[in-house]
Amino acid sequence: MPTDPHGRFLERSKVSLLPKDLGSLAGGVPQAAAAGTLFVMGSNGGMRVAPDAGFTLLFGRSERDVHVCVGADDRQVSRRHGSITREGSKWVLRNVGKRAIRFPDSQIVLGGQYAELPSTYAPLFIVTEGRQHLLEVRIATGGMWSTGPTVHEDETDSPKAWNLSAEERLVLVCLAQRYLRQEAHPQPMTWSQVAEELHHLQPQRGWTRKVASHLVKNVRERHSSRVAGLLEKEIPPPIGNALNHNLITALLVRGVLTPEDLDLLEEPS
Repeated sequence: MPTDPHGRFLERSKVSLLPKDLGSLAGGVPQAAAAGTLFVMGSNGGMRVAPDAGFTLLFGRSERDVHVCVGADDRQVSRRHGSITREGSKWVLRNVGKRAIRFPDSQIVLGGQYAELPSTYAPLFIVTEGRQHLLEVRIATGGMWSTGPTVHEDETDSPKAWNLSAEERLVLVCLAQRYLRQEAHPQPMTWSQVAEELHHLQPQRGWTRKVASHLVKNVRERHSSRVAGLLEKEIPPPIGNALNHNLITALLVRGVLTPEDLDLLEEPS
């Protein structure tokens, strides 16, 4: 049974473990939960903490020293890299490790610093040399609800609001695969690389650079009213990869694309 920082056992109804096979938190909380309930997922599972549990959640590399393990195979991640504590009406993350933690809005929390967690889904990354380790955080915002975005969330933050077709999702996953694989300093794939990979997956579809880029352009234009930086007129030259980078970032932050989508790039057996 989980314990508080003083080693006292806590109520199982207020603090519970989440299994590794639960999947991503991007699509919503995995079980009914009161508003303010914290969900955290790492590489080997996670934890659910009620807002009134009086519990400090620890995360880091050493599974026996923390509640949620992240970066288990990377010695640049501290054994106890950080903590999350309820303070008033907010959940607050503290970085006690040597490596920075990056928030989805590009905010960087250095060792010794702290930051309030956003009251929705937040993919956080511990950044090390050549790697980024994902720690998923989600806070229930709409009372008692289960999987899927709550109706009380703003539409901009809801994955369902993007309404991607199957083809659009496939192209975007291919374009964003370096980000989804958590590579260091990721950039979008080139249109030639995208076309080549899609043609290999679906030779009958007739994928070309033009077809793929046109689909992504439609997605950018369709959602430019809710996300800044998706139109050429908004970006000073040279534009480079800025438009696609901004789109990919928006999709990741809102949980529209998750690492599980990489399965779309696997060849059928």
